[in-house]
Amino acid sequence: MASAHQKDIPTRGKYLEFGGELKKLFPQAQDWVNLNHGSYGTMPLEIKQKMRDYQDMSEAAPDKFIRYDVGKLLDESREAVSKIVNAPTDTVVFVSNATEAVNTVFRNIKWNDDGKDVIVFFSTIYPACAKIADYMVDYFGANRVGIHEISLNYPLEDEEILQRFRDAVSEIEKEGKRARICTFDVVSSNPGLVFPWEEMCKVCKELGVLSMVDGAQGIGMVPLDLTGADPDFFTSNCHKWLHVPRGCAILYCPPRNQDMISTTLATSHGYTSKTTIRRNPLPPNNKSPFVRSFELVATKDRSQDIVTKDAVAWRRDVCGGEDRIMAYLWDLNKKGSKYVAEQLKTEVLENKKGTLTNCAMGNIALPIWIGEKGAGAQDGDTVLPEDDAVKTGQWMMKIMKDEYRTLMPLFAMGGRIWVRISAQIYLDMKDYEFAAKVLKELVARVAKEEYKD
Repeated sequence: MASAHQKDIPTRGKYLEFGGELKKLFPQAQDWVNLNHGSYGTMPLEIKQKMRDYQDMSEAAPDKFIRYDVGKLLDESREAVSKIVNAPTDTVVFVSNATEAVNTVFRNIKWNDDGKDVIVFFSTIYPACAKIADYMVDYFGANRVGIHEISLNYPLEDEEILQRFRDAVSEIEKEGKRARICTFDVVSSNPGLVFPWEEMCKVCKELGVLSMVDGAQGIGMVPLDLTGADPDFFTSNCHKWLHVPRGCAILYCPPRNQDMISTTLATSHGYTSKTTIRRNPLPPNNKSPFVRSFELVATKDRSQDIVTKDAVAWRRDVCGGEDRIMAYLWDLNKKGSKYVAEQLKTEVLENKKGTLTNCAMGNIALPIWIGEKGAGAQDGDTVLPEDDAVKTGQWMMKIMKDEYRTLMPLFAMGGRIWVRISAQIYLDMKDYEFAAKVLKELVARVAKEEYKD
């Protein structure tokens, strides 16, 4: 039965028809065009109400709910989300976001005393995750742990990325050190494109390197098979693409590595000291130490984690399931990105095999160069002084939100400015037509040097 929010929304068969009409089902302002779903996500009004219901349950009887009910409700959500990522339920727990998950893994690793351990990541890493590695070096000292960054300049084929990783590990070993752990994406943030994460997991295993997969952009946008890929550690934000409230993420850890995760952030009731025995005030249960540790991490609202099961059900029963949603997102991303690039007379970031855009985010070059024009430049393209590039990007994004009621992230790569656009079930080609119009007008205003005002 359709909810009150779904009244008068077109359907295809028994499921909702995706596109602009679905915007009514979400809490965003109706005059805001949300072309940047990939950064912060959003939830349907129906899921927002269910989250409020769980919060009301908590306030009605706090002790009962927190001590006795939360664990059972979390188990139901862990089971629901585990099916989507094809992983055993007891290998998946909830954390607030992917950054917290990566922090949890890195802060639990015991670095070898010989000072040979090296953290490896790619230049496209999410900046916060790079800073986690920086903190490890700052805290333990450069004589205990080091960093090796692999530079990536897209477009690249998947095989090139894998070979650069192999070369980096070989280089580290020639220096008498060891590649201890590598952080890499499922879908990178900037540029927003698919990373060969499954093959990277295999290569890591082959070379004896721990794999920390940052799938912040992952669940709900691309198929995930954690049993098949078998990473050492994996995280994904549910609040980005699974229509779950912020902030909610999963941390996956196979049984072979669960002993490595001895504490949550913050350390709480689930921690077991190696030197003494402390009382745990929570009711006993038969869950594994890993699952039990993440069940109650201090006192905080867990409604966004609990409602994950309801979001999964909404996507299945109302939207037709994960495959139907992803098919729409991928198709709209490819068609919409191509249209915007054609209007700007530029290009979509893609490789020869077309793997980079097999997701819900596309990257389109703007006809704005930094310093000097590069290959493929058109006669009418704009060239910015290098000193003006950052200021110009900031100006453009501010104008987007203030005057056009939208926002599309901008980034510099390969001597020019690019824009990232996110597809979503409440968007359609009309929204990409709007995006193209906004970008064309902004490019013209940059050419007139309005950003200097």
